[in-house]
Amino acid sequence: MNDRQDFTCDSLEPGDDQRLLSALVDGELSAPERAVVEAQLAADPEAARRVAHYRAQKTALQALFPKPAAVPSLFLQRRTPWWRLGVSALACLLAGIALGLGLGTLSLGVDKPAFAQRADMAYAVYAPEFSHPVEVGAGEQAQLVSWLSRRLNRPLAVPSLQEYGYTLIGGRLLPGEAGPAAQFMYQNKMGDRVTLYVTVFAKHELTFGTVQGDGRRTIYWASRGMGYALSGRGNEASLRMIAVDTCNALGGHADSWSG
Repeated sequence: MNDRQDFTCDSLEPGDDQRLLSALVDGELSAPERAVVEAQLAADPEAARRVAHYRAQKTALQALFPKPAAVPSLFLQRRTPWWRLGVSALACLLAGIALGLGLGTLSLGVDKPAFAQRADMAYAVYAPEFSHPVEVGAGEQAQLVSWLSRRLNRPLAVPSLQEYGYTLIGGRLLPGEAGPAAQFMYQNKMGDRVTLYVTVFAKHELTFGTVQGDGRRTIYWASRGMGYALSGRGNEASLRMIAVDTCNALGGHADSWSG
């Protein structure tokens, strides 16, 4: 009989916390164990910050030493020099650690960009929609990515959020501040949704920041002249983890990383 089948919060030994949090980050926990640990994180901000820190380290290492088999086929990106991958990993690592430590918006006196507010509003409008949450469904993912890439005149990518239990359900074209924007929507088995908003952004680089309102959270950043915003509800620590991983997957780098 597997000893893990009787796993509960009460079964945690004092020295087990770090092992369990590391196992969560590495995907080594069973579904029941993961549910218990995530419940613990929701009630323990310090543990949630540690997990965000561990995830930031993991994504940085994965970018420094990528496995060819792990590259999604729909990542429409040019080959990136190894040195740029290292800088990218460091950027997401530092920004992710800042998020994990609860530093929130690292704006350094700069106002929140308009695209972050638009992304937050787009989530508020379309995430609750039952009949038509997206224009093009995930069943036509290749066409969706090609269409939105043409409209934004940039090669777009759809990062996988399967690790967090979210599956792409589709996307739509939206008006941005100075041109078109794209919104990709994901949903988990409980019906919770997160969205990734993408638009051209004049400022080449922008570190993580947060917009909050009415139970929503939008974490935004910019890289290579593109603005990104991840919006959702619920566990803030989980959203932060997803944002850091998404930043890394989309190739963020730190040539002029600033707030």
